[in-house]
Amino acid sequence: MSFVRSAGVLLHPTSFPGRYGVGDLGDAAFRFVDFLHGAGQTLWQVLPLGPTGYGDSPYQCFSAFAGNPLLIDPEQLIGDGLLSWDELLGGLPPFPAELIDYGRVITWKLPLLKATYQRFRDHASAELELEFKVFCAEQADWLDDFALFMALKDAHGGAAWNTWELDIRTRQPEAMARWRSALAEAIVVQKYLQWQFFRQWTNLKAYANQRGIQIVGDIPIFVAPDSADAWAHPDLFYMDDQGQLTVVAGVPPDYFSATGQLWGNPLYRWDVMDRTGYAWWIARFRAMLTLVDIIRVDHFRAFYNYWEIPAGEPTAIHGRWVLGPGPGLFEAVQQSLGAVPIVAEDLGYFEPDAKAGMEAIMQRFDLPGMKVLQFAFLSDPTDLFLPHNWKTPDLVVYPGTHDNDTTVGWWENSSTPAERAYVLRYVGKPDGSDIAWDLIRVAWASIAKLALVAVQDLLSLSTWARMNLPGRPGGNWQWRYLPGALDQRVQARLLELTIVFGRLPTLAQPQKDEEKRA
Repeated sequence: MSFVRSAGVLLHPTSFPGRYGVGDLGDAAFRFVDFLHGAGQTLWQVLPLGPTGYGDSPYQCFSAFAGNPLLIDPEQLIGDGLLSWDELLGGLPPFPAELIDYGRVITWKLPLLKATYQRFRDHASAELELEFKVFCAEQADWLDDFALFMALKDAHGGAAWNTWELDIRTRQPEAMARWRSALAEAIVVQKYLQWQFFRQWTNLKAYANQRGIQIVGDIPIFVAPDSADAWAHPDLFYMDDQGQLTVVAGVPPDYFSATGQLWGNPLYRWDVMDRTGYAWWIARFRAMLTLVDIIRVDHFRAFYNYWEIPAGEPTAIHGRWVLGPGPGLFEAVQQSLGAVPIVAEDLGYFEPDAKAGMEAIMQRFDLPGMKVLQFAFLSDPTDLFLPHNWKTPDLVVYPGTHDNDTTVGWWENSSTPAERAYVLRYVGKPDGSDIAWDLIRVAWASIAKLALVAVQDLLSLSTWARMNLPGRPGGNWQWRYLPGALDQRVQARLLELTIVFGRLPTLAQPQKDEEKRA
């Protein structure tokens, strides 16, 4: 799918400022959209929005379809008459402003949100009641299983589903009926939280779209092992009749890790998915397109081949490459949904056959790949991440992504002397005093149709503001910016680059020859 030359900002909603411990879909989110609009930006990459589990990572969610209730803005519940200011502020802990303490946020916010259901149940208007019923009916295909799954997790003290009693772990009909009856109220509360998330997100997305801003969202290719998806659809994954995984996902040893990366995600039974016409994946893409306008698919290479590791292995060393679904999946999606706007996360080191296979899928469906400028200065002027070597404009370029250090942090801590010397020659600067904006300028000037920058780089922040360090057991996904940080100075500077390098939509279209002559 062809994209218009444009630009935008990468920011997960948990990073919005505010006094409730974690960024939410309230006023700060709308002011951020205003900032983007004023800066001439037409893209906002949000990353996954699902309910987080282990490590607070949105790439390890309890569902591939659900939203994160921690993102619900409590002040909008006050506007609906479901919460009072005294209830909201009376027990409000003194949360830190620049970091998220997930343990304290979850302990305070989730009970507060759940308690508003009783007021909704007893006093909601007929209009709100109908809206909730319609939502539950329209989303029943995933919502019923997810709500039961979350209620069961609460009833089991948060334990992973593959440790529950065997009858409910394996979804025996009698056990399902018994638990649905016992947890009836808790199940409805979970559906209510999802409704509140979706109605708030839908309102925010509409506000962004009205201002010409498209939302770029992420689909992590794999689901979490402790997820409603794995529990509700065991036939789609490699697991035994006890609900235990038999093989798991990861990547093999490489330059960065002598033991590889053991992710532990369930692996798909692509043969089964093929026989169903890839119905689960089509439903996943369809659901995502109600939340976002453009979909970035993470770890795209796994559609060609993926690293399969026997369950129980301590590292990712002992595994094997297995072929993925190839173009068949995308043919099914296209037949069902039309041309879905997809960006392929094609980063990494590949064997020649894997690279060729992945690129063949991308070319067949006209899917742009990615370039990260922090990777560009490792060798010499022939490096394929350097903009002057790009063969096509059908790309998305970043100074760095959420998985990289901030550009300032990279410059100060992990770049080599040779890299720093080459960067300065490339940008034509005597020093790295403005390195984040130097690389933003390189990205914006490049031929890539889409250019995105993380907020941390707009603010020239160092490593302490890094969003995610893959493999780090804790400390990820905690960063938040302070109120007023995205000020008029930053906005004007970003707007100027966007105008100069033709990334405003009205300026980015090529003129016809007769218009030039006139």
